[in-house]
Parts: sequence; structure tokens; C-alpha cells
Amino acid sequence: MDEILRSSAAGMARAIRERKISCAELMQAHLERIEAVNSRLNAIVQLPAERVTEEARAADSALARGEIKGPLHGVPVTFKDAIETEGIISTGGTLGRRSFVPQQDAVVVKRLRAAGAIVLGKTNCPEFGWAWESDNLIYGRTNNPYDLSLSPGGSSGGESALISAGGSPLGFGSDAGGSVRFPANCCGLASIKPTSGRIPRTGHFPGPGGTLDPIWQIGPLARNVEDLELALRIVSGVDGRDPAIVPAPLGETAAVDLKKLRVTFHADNGIATPEPDVAEAVRKAAAALTEAGVKVEEALPPGVGETFEIYRGLFCADGGAGLKSLIELAGTREIHPLLQQALEIQQQHGISMADYGALVGRWDAFRSAMLGFMESYDAILSPVCSFAGMVHGSTYKRLPCFSYTMTHNLTGWPAAVVRATNSSAGLPIGVQVAARPWHEHVALAITRELEEALGGWQAPPL
Repeated sequence: MDEILRSSAAGMARAIRERKISCAELMQAHLERIEAVNSRLNAIVQLPAERVTEEARAADSALARGEIKGPLHGVPVTFKDAIETEGIISTGGTLGRRSFVPQQDAVVVKRLRAAGAIVLGKTNCPEFGWAWESDNLIYGRTNNPYDLSLSPGGSSGGESALISAGGSPLGFGSDAGGSVRFPANCCGLASIKPTSGRIPRTGHFPGPGGTLDPIWQIGPLARNVEDLELALRIVSGVDGRDPAIVPAPLGETAAVDLKKLRVTFHADNGIATPEPDVAEAVRKAAAALTEAGVKVEEALPPGVGETFEIYRGLFCADGGAGLKSLIELAGTREIHPLLQQALEIQQQHGISMADYGALVGRWDAFRSAMLGFMESYDAILSPVCSFAGMVHGSTYKRLPCFSYTMTHNLTGWPAAVVRATNSSAGLPIGVQVAARPWHEHVALAITRELEEALGGWQAPPL
């Protein structure tokens, strides 16, 4: 892999501004890397090569005139196929939309373009994003660059595989249960699910709204933590369309004094016992933070053990009625086996309106207890998942294993991921850092320290 392809998106932007590389050269390097690896990964599913080449040349011409569009001028960026892109097929992984071409960009895409980024292409995801792996009836399954027999996770698995393999420096996915954090974990990347209400979801399919609206967010994935903060600054803020978005300021990561932070950690949430390598990764990260002067102690937040029951209850409450409506809305007549499994689980665990009211009350009590716990801490360090190595087709055989990320979909707090170590089989293992609401800068400061101390992303043998 060329040195420039190992760089951060911010580093690429600096190289362009300093005339060390042209936008066209940078784009060509990414196109060549994609050609070299994508036949084995199946990560990028729409690649408008002629269009991006022309846009890169136009960016060079603008630079020659002294015009810099924004902080990502000429840098390629990719998007999960659920995020709509003007003029580029956006399927959401479902057959009913296999030829759907949006007439306008999603808000996050518009904001990235305004910052100078070039939309390189679309990456693979499961149907409607409903799986912790990336496979659908249109494009097939995506493979992990560290072990092609495994999945890179999901639902933003195409993003994680492509970025880790050097085919894109920065990408965006969406997260309703771990869908930017778990793929980052599988591929050794950095990612963050922001606070609920931080980033507009206008132009995402399925779109925002409904009872479960607070649970899911759009978030970035990158090889370097520095790119996460840059990305958040570009895409955050009210758009006048998504009613859940709050005009909350984004803190400065550089202003965080690690020696004043109090961090609690747990390696086992009491729901899914982690593999030894995963537990060791958390303890290794805790030791690194202690070495950096952070006050660290081991403590399990109260009520965390309820995560899976509450999460599953919320997603299954309507017995699959909402998912059936979504399938009908998309015009889909045949669904992927993973989505069929999801529908069957929903039908099995549907509840009455009275029971649903009680469940929402339980959810509120859970969030209140978690906030009370955080009066004593600035962040929580934990596993991303209980295992390393996502087997294709296994999502619905091991749902409790994903409860570590589900916790912070229920709280709505920002939660970042960074690689901490490798498993005995050579697979990346990340750790998760969750902070108080609207404190993304704290989560990012901690993950950046862990990245520096533990090495962060390591190139796959591809």
C-alpha cells in the first residue's frame, strides 16, 4: 500500500494544499487501490470513476486559481449505501431500490461536498441496515481484509473494509446498535457514534422519525482519530429538516486535560462474557490510560445488565409491522435471509401496547440510572463486542454479544472506538469509550491517547 494511502484524510488535505500531491494523483491512487483489492473484498458497490476523476481535475484547477473549497479540498470520501447521493445509485441493500438514483444528496453528503470532499462511491451494507454484517441480494457479501473468510461487520461493513484496506480515507455509516462501532472494531479502525441529535439524518434510507428515533445516528469511520473530529465539525448541526437535531456546540479535543478525567471500565457487562483476548484488550487500554495520568477504576454501571432485554424489546415491540411496511414501501418482494430472520424474531417477541408502555418506562429508568452513575465519571471504557472474528451469516445467532454497543444506543451518548490490540488469530480488537451527552471531545481525546499508546490502525495483509 502506498504511503499516501496510509495517511489520514486530514494529512491528505494538507498534502494537497502544500502541493505535495495533486487531487487527480490522489484520486488515481485510490482508484488503483480499489481495483487491486475490491474483487476480494466486495466493499465498494458503486464507483463512478469518470465522474470522480473529472471532479479531482476540477479541484486541481480551482487550487491553481488559489481557491480552496474547504478543509477536505480534493479528498475522496465514501458513504454507506443507505446514505443517498445525487446521481449515484443508492439501494439501502434492498431489491426494491436496486436502480434508485437520488435527485439530491443527503445532508451529510452536501456538507462534505461543501468542505471540498469528492464522493468516491458507495459501500456495501445489509438490507435496510438490519444486521451486524454486510450482505444483501443485490451485491452479495463483503469480506474482512484481515481474513477474507470473515465478515468486516455491519451494518457499515463496506465502509470498514474499504477504509482499512486503503481504498478510502474517510467514510460515513449509520449506527442503531453498533453499526459504525462494530465494523470499526472488526477492521482496526476509529469511529464514533455521536450524541443523539448531533448529526442530521436527512437523506438516509430508512429515514429519521418514529418511536425509536433517538436510538440511531450517522457517524464517521477512519483510520485515524483526528479525522473523526474533523468530520464531526463538518457535518454536525441543525439542517431544518431532521426535527431531532440540537444546535449544541462541539467541544475541542485539544482542550481536554487527561489528568483531570475520571474513567471507569468493565470487561464484562454480565450479558455476554467476553473472549479472553477481548477482556485483555480492555485491561490493556485501562493500563495505558492510567499511565497517561487518567484516574481509572473498575466499576460496572447499574442496570447495564438490562441492556439486551430493553433493546430487543424496543425493536420487536410491534411484532414486525414496521419492518413489513418498510419492505412494502421500498417495493421489495424478496428479502435476504438475514432480514427474514430479523422479521421472525420480531414476530416472536411482539408485545401489547400496555407492555410497550411499561418497556418505555423501563428504558427511561435505565437512562436515568446511567446519568446518575456518570456524575462520578467522565467516560466508560468497555469492549465493543464479546468476540473477535465475525462469521458470515451469524448475526442472529449471537445477538447478546452486541449488547456492549447497544447500551449507548439506549443512552444516546457519544461512543467512540479505537483499535487496542490483535487477537491470537491476528484480528483487530477495539475498545469502546463512551462519554457524557454532548461530550464527543472527551471520548475522542481518550481514544486519541489510546491510539498513540497502543498503535491504532495497522495495515491488513492484503
